[in-house]
Amino acid sequence: MPQANLTITIPEGVWVGDVSRSYPDAAIRILAALTGDDAGVGLAEITAADLRDIVADIQSDETVTELEILQQYEDTVLLQFETTMPLLLLPVQDSGVPLSMPFTIRDGQAEWEITAPQHRLSELATQLDQFGIPFTVNEVHQHIEPEQLLTDRQLRLLTAAVENGYYDTPRGCSLTELAETLDLAKSTCSETLHRAEERVVKQFIEDLDETSVETQPA
Repeated sequence: MPQANLTITIPEGVWVGDVSRSYPDAAIRILAALTGDDAGVGLAEITAADLRDIVADIQSDETVTELEILQQYEDTVLLQFETTMPLLLLPVQDSGVPLSMPFTIRDGQAEWEITAPQHRLSELATQLDQFGIPFTVNEVHQHIEPEQLLTDRQLRLLTAAVENGYYDTPRGCSLTELAETLDLAKSTCSETLHRAEERVVKQFIEDLDETSVETQPA
C-alpha cells in the first residue's frame, strides 16, 4: 500500500497555524484529534521557551472554545482543546484517509505521514485543494510487508544471503557456502533464491508505475 510524506501549509485564520507562525521555535505535536459536524477536539503537546504567552494566545483565539492544561513540566505543556475551526481534519475526514499521529507543526507547517490506497491519496489531494490548504508531496513509496511478497522460506533465504554477504561486491560468500550454511542442496538454494529475487525485482518495477501522486505547490 502506498505511503506518502506531505508538508501541509496551514492557512491563515487557523489557530494552530497562527500560533506556530507567531512562535516559530515552538514545536506543537498533535497527539490525538477528532472532528464532528460543528467542532473538533484534540490533545496537543507544546514545547517552547515562552509557554505562558503561547497558552494565552490560544485562549484568546475566538475559534478555541475550550482549553484545559492537563500537565506541564519544564518547557512542555499538554493541552486538551476544542475548536470550531478543525480545518486540517476536514480533508482527511472527507477523503476517508487515516491520519497517522502524532504529527508536528512548526512555523505554520505540518508534516503528515499517510498510508492509504492510491485512490484515497488522490482524493485527499483533491480535498486539500478544495479546502484551500496548500501542500507538497515530499515522497511516495509502496509499502509491502515482506511476508506478503515472499514465502517464509524465500524470506529466510534472502535474509541469510544478505547477512552472509552474498550480495556484497565482492561477494562475502558463494552460493555453495550459502547453501551449506542453511543446510540446503545447492540446486534448491539457487532455485529458491532466484524465485525470491524475481518477486522482489518485479515488485520494485511495479511500484515505480503505481506511486505517482500529483504534487500541489505550497
